[in-house]
Amino acid sequence: MKNELLQKFLSRRDFTAGIVGLGYVGLPLVEAFAECGVKVLGFDIDDGKIEKLKRGESYIAHIDGARLHRYFVEEGCADATTDFSRAGECDAILICVPTPLDKHREPDISYVVGTARAIGPHLRPGQLVSLESTTYPGTTDEVLAPILTELSGLTIGSDLFIAYSPEREDPNNKDFSTRTIPKVVGGIDAPSLELAIALYDTIIQQTVPVSSCRVAEATKLMENIFRCVNIALVNEMKIVLEPMGIDIYEVIDAAKTKPFGFMPFYPGPGLGGHCIPIDPFYLAWKVREYQQTARFIELAGEVNTGMPAFVVRKTIEAMNQHGLCLKDSRILLVGLAYKGNVDDDRESPTYVIWEALEKHQAKVDYYDPHIAAVRKNREHPQFAGIQSRTLEQVAANPYDAIIVCTAHKSVDHEAMARHATVVVDTRAVVGDAPHVHRA
Repeated sequence: MKNELLQKFLSRRDFTAGIVGLGYVGLPLVEAFAECGVKVLGFDIDDGKIEKLKRGESYIAHIDGARLHRYFVEEGCADATTDFSRAGECDAILICVPTPLDKHREPDISYVVGTARAIGPHLRPGQLVSLESTTYPGTTDEVLAPILTELSGLTIGSDLFIAYSPEREDPNNKDFSTRTIPKVVGGIDAPSLELAIALYDTIIQQTVPVSSCRVAEATKLMENIFRCVNIALVNEMKIVLEPMGIDIYEVIDAAKTKPFGFMPFYPGPGLGGHCIPIDPFYLAWKVREYQQTARFIELAGEVNTGMPAFVVRKTIEAMNQHGLCLKDSRILLVGLAYKGNVDDDRESPTYVIWEALEKHQAKVDYYDPHIAAVRKNREHPQFAGIQSRTLEQVAANPYDAIIVCTAHKSVDHEAMARHATVVVDTRAVVGDAPHVHRA
């Protein structure tokens, strides 16, 4: 069974890849497989996404709709469905579903469990299932595998193969793509690892095999905890240097001239995106099972999650200096996406700032050229459907304060700053002026 499946993968195109979860991780995988001539079947619970894909339309800004139209409509090598009973059509199934935190900041792997229960009864002998969702070490072995074997009646290593390969997507990164980013791969056993390497070698320039799924899971956490801790460091440095009259950005620019031993990270209003705000808490939660405490990780998380509150305090202070009160004031948040030049608003700290300002009874709008209207999300459902202000609306009715949360290259932040009495700049993109305050 293994050898037959291996030959399919080694053929580079004589198999069908199934992708569960057609978001910022899954849809690029669909593109990558289709580009290599592999038949692809995408699964999602969102009817709207499926309908758009069948028409060859993109719903993610940096993914080319013309390419999707080619694969889904013109060539027909890609298809999409909400019918998980079709899982048996696939030789490999890659799971790319969300793994958020719950309201107690503990791992929520309900989407992984739900996917396993949806595809498990429809698995057949001779399939590889690879989990790509970020999670804590042990998820693949302890959660995913038992569900799949129970519901399918298959045996791992003989007729069912399971792997873990963490996604490394960086939306709209012009220097790296799904195909050029090295892929870490771990298998639940040796046959699964061999098959997973052969599968990913179809579309990835370099696969990096590791000894187990747990190592692969921990690798993903290590990568993002590294960033989280370093971002927390510069955020804290920003806070402690400010009373001394020292500009953190000038300090970073000077420090990065050292050709070794230093890597520049930059402060901001808080962490956003699908990984860095979440991953550290996954490991911090898991280590408690072993009677340990990840103190360094938890401290970094505490610093970063406190940054939106810091921005709000700085806004209140800045407005007070100009004789303004936050209550009943008009505030414009510039940038809803979690980082510049993308339409990805997952875990964006702008939402947290927005909520806090409204608790102070401020009247809040946002402007983001990449996000025309707030999409539904479970963390901040009250904002769903609210539309971005236009440049004309901003110019016609200036604000009491503008808070620059995200630095999009397409935004003239200097021009935006002219439409407010106070500007709070969290990204150092507005020049010095009496009404501009860094946060």
